[in-house]
Amino acid sequence: MNAPQTYRPCPACEQTDVTDLAHLARDTWRIGMCTACDFVFLRNPVEYEALEEEYSWEKTYRAEGAKRRKHRGPIKRFAHNMRMFSRRFRDDPQTKYLKLLGPGKILDVGCGEVVRWSAPFIPYGIEISKTLSARADEKMRALGGECFQGAGAERIFTLPENHFDSVMMHSYLEHEVHYRELLAGCFRCLKPGSKAFVRVPNYSSINRRLSGGKWPGLRYPDHVSYFTPDTLRAAANEAGFEFKLTNKATIWLDDNIQALLIKPQDQPT
Repeated sequence: MNAPQTYRPCPACEQTDVTDLAHLARDTWRIGMCTACDFVFLRNPVEYEALEEEYSWEKTYRAEGAKRRKHRGPIKRFAHNMRMFSRRFRDDPQTKYLKLLGPGKILDVGCGEVVRWSAPFIPYGIEISKTLSARADEKMRALGGECFQGAGAERIFTLPENHFDSVMMHSYLEHEVHYRELLAGCFRCLKPGSKAFVRVPNYSSINRRLSGGKWPGLRYPDHVSYFTPDTLRAAANEAGFEFKLTNKATIWLDDNIQALLIKPQDQPT
């Protein structure tokens, strides 16, 4: 499937004056920066229907991974191996996120077929791929939860208000064309005082500046929104959340932004 030739306005402020970043283009995919707010985004994303089938994650992940490994030089290979090694000494994901989010009903947006959570979490999910959502649903139902198939920014508004104890958006928000609507939906379905965790590629990182078009955070057509800490904070605040970086000390070096979005306690129930 070829990239669409129609270009969208800035998803952050809806302005149409966009600078084309030709050095970050690949094939017919075009990256742009809004001249009004400096938000960086894929200008010609595919429709949701293509992400359900033709461009679904399970069909693009291996090919993209092979492409990235091919372009790694010795320094990047060493850094990658060190990251993999350091994971042995970190808390497992269940322990880490239980500390950050607390127990209860967790909604994993863009969960794929992986179920990361067990008691005291109750796992729920949203997944656009029809194949992966069916697999996740079977696993989640066995643990008392459920997986809902559909586009995140649309499906989340079919879920109950003030219902979930936490939301997980690990490596998801960069895939969402309508990320502002998705964040508004997360705010709506979270209980007052609850939290969402977000992890997205960090467009302001040093590695991105040095790597140019070979930066691993650039992925076509999967990644459609490229956040900095400031633009992610602005999006979270617009939706009503308080914003807290969890990797603030290393953010200038980190290829990813990790943050908690906190729904204020004084919300109507």
